[in-house]
Amino acid sequence: MKRLLWLGVGLAVGAIVVRKLTRTADQFTPSGIVTTLSQSAGGLVESLRSFVDDVRDGMAERETQIHEAFAAGQYLGDEHLGDEYLGDDSGPDGREGSR
Repeated sequence: MKRLLWLGVGLAVGAIVVRKLTRTADQFTPSGIVTTLSQSAGGLVESLRSFVDDVRDGMAERETQIHEAFAAGQYLGDEHLGDEYLGDDSGPDGREGSR
């Protein structure tokens, strides 16, 4: 009876090992490599699409803010522009001409 139990355990372990090895070997065949690459490329394309959609949403939101401010006659300010656009010649430490 004990031998039959160990024979069953050995067969189960052997079947599991063979299945894992077969799956691993299939990943290194040409079709397996193509499948892996296409899944990776698909993920990259989806990430890029998501990024572009987020940028477009942000642009549309900012454009709406600009139109509303223009219609109301408000000044949005230049806080998003760097010092070089504001005519400020001071450097990072605040001293004149320290760039």
